[in-house]
Amino acid sequence: MSWLPKSPKARRRLTLLAAIAPVLALAVGLTLWGLKDSISFFYTPGQAAAAKPKPGQSIQLGGLVRVGSVVKHPDGRVEFDVADRIAVDKVVYQGDLPDLFREGQGIVAMGAYRADGVFEARQVLAKHDERYMPKEVADALKKQGEWRGDGMAPAYGKAATP
Repeated sequence: MSWLPKSPKARRRLTLLAAIAPVLALAVGLTLWGLKDSISFFYTPGQAAAAKPKPGQSIQLGGLVRVGSVVKHPDGRVEFDVADRIAVDKVVYQGDLPDLFREGQGIVAMGAYRADGVFEARQVLAKHDERYMPKEVADALKKQGEWRGDGMAPAYGKAATP
């Protein structure tokens, strides 16, 4: 007994399926392989510390700008800390910051970690006001128990007082 169907019509369909399936699988595999460098994961500083992304891997880092951490250099370089409840990451950015960028506010920085652990941002996005936050940042803060629906900045966005 053969495993092929007895009907000629069913055999044609099975043969056609057997020919199309590998081509489709190859197309999907090549597409995913081609897009692997375009994928950008979103992390808060605490999630990034746990995931340990490779230096140079493109990611998005979101959190609150720590109060008192912004340092602007004459050459246009800006250094600041991005914090969540778990960790703090130093961010370096070369260029003009958005008008809404300020200490204690939520931001999303796109870039990559350097080998020394500093996050080098290519782009910095600031949220519009206290009530708006990117969905990923809001979900991460809710998961960590730091969601402030009333718009108040959590304590980790403030500088430590001696």
